[in-house]
Amino acid sequence: MTAVTILNYLSTHWVELAGFITTWVGIWLTTRRLLICWPIVLAADIFYLVVFYETHLYSDALLQVFFIAFTLYGWWHWWRGVREEGEVRVAPLSVRGWIAGLAAGAFGAVALGWLMVRVGAALPHLDAALTSYSLVASWWQARKHTANWWLWIAIDGVYIGEYAYKDLWLTAVLSAGLVALAVLGLRDWRRAESAGQIAACTTLRSGSPSM
Repeated sequence: MTAVTILNYLSTHWVELAGFITTWVGIWLTTRRLLICWPIVLAADIFYLVVFYETHLYSDALLQVFFIAFTLYGWWHWWRGVREEGEVRVAPLSVRGWIAGLAAGAFGAVALGWLMVRVGAALPHLDAALTSYSLVASWWQARKHTANWWLWIAIDGVYIGEYAYKDLWLTAVLSAGLVALAVLGLRDWRRAESAGQIAACTTLRSGSPSM
């Protein structure tokens, strides 16, 4: 591969490359629970809105619109937590929350799949399912639930094959990297969750009356 070929590829796919870089940086910062992750993720959402629209992955393009809304909400919600508590604290997800989220994802997959078939989208049912569950994972992430990483591991694993099939090789590589980042995020957020539970128990015990 010559330098000219590489330059031609980059000039043709610069939006995808920009989305690749901002997504990687934004998700890595999210694993670190740093508030600055949100403006970078917002930029990634916009870049990939363009990429997916141009490749007729309409479910993914629509997903970016919802991502933008969730990103803005997550930015505000995390900022409020930092202002009140001094840091981004992880919140546990109840069994009821798990069931509700997975059920909502299934319902959204069926409804969106039906719509995407009618508008002629590429891979309508698969893309609709990934889109629907990505919304669930994004909501959990905005709400600071560690469970979001479990869902992202599954979603991004499937996305690798879909993007390779659509010749979005940079995005396929990105999805593989996001699986690794999700594993890292899961590890770090579980540690933070455990530390928060221990701190809560310590505070509770220190505030209880002596026997």
